[in-house]
Amino acid sequence: MSGTIAEQVDHFNTGFTAQIGPQLSAVFAREQQDLTHQVLPDGVVVEGDRVPDAALVAVDGSPIGLSEALAEGAAVVVFYRGAWCPYCNITLKTYQRDLLPTLTERGIQLIAISPQTPDGSRAAVENGELGFTVLSDPASQLARHLGLLTEPSPDALEAHSELGFDVADSNADSTAGIPFPTVLLVDQGGTVRFADVHADYTQRTEVPQIIEALDRLDHV
Repeated sequence: MSGTIAEQVDHFNTGFTAQIGPQLSAVFAREQQDLTHQVLPDGVVVEGDRVPDAALVAVDGSPIGLSEALAEGAAVVVFYRGAWCPYCNITLKTYQRDLLPTLTERGIQLIAISPQTPDGSRAAVENGELGFTVLSDPASQLARHLGLLTEPSPDALEAHSELGFDVADSNADSTAGIPFPTVLLVDQGGTVRFADVHADYTQRTEVPQIIEALDRLDHV
């Protein structure tokens, strides 16, 4: 399905609600309603911050430093929750289709980072037929440093269990820690030139917002 991320999310939610039933749907609806009123924590990454180096892991299990991944120049860095998250999959597929060609033309990398295992990263790549770099932040050190670390509500975790899933089983550190869905535009010097962080995981940064940020960077 094409369209904006928000349009695709609305379409998905309609089918998902019908699939899981009213009781579980109500749990996730309450969580999302609470998240819309949540204030992002102090210390969350903002424009002008420097992104530190971090020990990440590639899909083949090999270690890679963030500085190494960013060595080729500016990059759009996407923090996502994991291949288990349908909203993340919608977002990454949309970026593959609608954003990556523009980035490639401009010589800018696209890098997606999650706390899941390399196998989970590989699943995200294969399921979305992704042609960009996907890395694991195995202990959520980078997400924590950037103020992005959170976790699902207790009720949501219980609902996950009823659906036969546990976030901790997906994460490399066996915790339920996940990042706020985030898009950063990082210049070659490691400075954040654009930061968009969402407390509500059903809301994501649309492609035109990212391209607009790129246009501003071109004029700096």
